[in-house]
Amino acid sequence: MPTALVTGATAGIGHAFAVHLARRGHDLVLVARDGSRLEDVAATLRTDHDVDVETLVADLVVPDDLLRVEDRLRDVSRPVDLLVNNAGFGLKKRFLDNSVGEEAAMLGVLVTAVLRLSHAALGPMTERGSGGVINVSSVAAFLPRGTYAAAKAWVNSFSEWAATEYRSQGVTVMALCPGFTKTEFHERMQVKRGDSFMWLDVDFLVDKALKDFDKGRALSIPGAHYKAIAGLTRLIPSRALQTYQSIGRK
Repeated sequence: MPTALVTGATAGIGHAFAVHLARRGHDLVLVARDGSRLEDVAATLRTDHDVDVETLVADLVVPDDLLRVEDRLRDVSRPVDLLVNNAGFGLKKRFLDNSVGEEAAMLGVLVTAVLRLSHAALGPMTERGSGGVINVSSVAAFLPRGTYAAAKAWVNSFSEWAATEYRSQGVTVMALCPGFTKTEFHERMQVKRGDSFMWLDVDFLVDKALKDFDKGRALSIPGAHYKAIAGLTRLIPSRALQTYQSIGRK
């Protein structure tokens, strides 16, 4: 069976990836901070889908924890076929209302962890000529929305470059750009979650992402309305886009 490593696997998009991949017959390595919740998720997946599930309790802001996940990805005796860099971090307040420590922690999860874990995974994958990386980005990457958007823009740029760089070596790299999605992410930020058509169902999101990944696409934007938004951002001046900075902050 192929093995997938998923970060931020106990809730939301990461949990949905774990479930969908287990249904596909993947063994799993699940990474999250909450050990008890992680074990509960692992036990359910083992029972429901008859797959092997390994757990790694790790906070990706903590260097030693991040290094343990990197070491697991580099372990050629237990190869990881798919890395899903999903662990998320968001700050509700604006840049100067957050401490520099809070901003650095968000950057650590959204950029540093993605870079380091991708580096650890891509080495063994390119050597054996197969594998894949899905980096969970955001539609915010296309908008001027502060440091969160800037971090996700980096994820898009890195992923699209890596997709071209390593395709000839049998490795698929894709950035997934969700819009608003019905998960715990906004609730943890103390941001009100909506129920309008703008809010995507997480199972739809992950199903579409995996289908795009199967097709070898470098970028996945589930939802026709979000594809349209991403397209429009290429036509609208950045200054005009600043008007929408407050969306999603209520």
